[in-house]
Amino acid sequence: MENTNRHDRQRKLMNAVVTRRHTTLSTTLGDLLAVAEDLDGQDALIGLYFPAHWHPPADGTIGHHVPPTGDRLFTTLAGELAAYLSGSLTTFTTPVRTHGDAFSEQVWDRLARIPYGATTTYGVIAAEFGNRNLAQRVGQAVGHNPVSILVPCHRVVGSDGSLTGYAGGLDRKRTLLALESPPADDAGRLF
Repeated sequence: MENTNRHDRQRKLMNAVVTRRHTTLSTTLGDLLAVAEDLDGQDALIGLYFPAHWHPPADGTIGHHVPPTGDRLFTTLAGELAAYLSGSLTTFTTPVRTHGDAFSEQVWDRLARIPYGATTTYGVIAAEFGNRNLAQRVGQAVGHNPVSILVPCHRVVGSDGSLTGYAGGLDRKRTLLALESPPADDAGRLF
């Protein structure tokens, strides 16, 4: 079934009208390069990259530049990022579409289901795929995630809970995880 869906998707892509565009969004974490794709009228975010991102988009793949205002998808994304980074949004509605090999797509889909405020490990994800020995391969897919923050790869930590690599840098990963951490329980405090 999966191969049929992938082949159908590839066939649609071959016959589709695809246009891409990009913009730069200023956030409290720094500027982000946002890349969107319109695929036969279906608009979606396909990339969100920090400066010095480990795996930036290939030259010539991000389309033409547009200002962030006046573009519905980028305006929505900018508002959602601002709300998320201020702690008032936990779920994004900006449509996302990824392009990767079948395994990476499975990993990115799994990342998208990690709840706000939760973390998991590479080994746990690998075990969910039926083989804990896939942890390194899971890590490679996580590291190549093209849509930072919205596909929350920052929620994946080492097996001992340590912060491991993040394409946007460990300081940003630490900031995102702290933002999503539940507030300390003050119920037992006297003062």
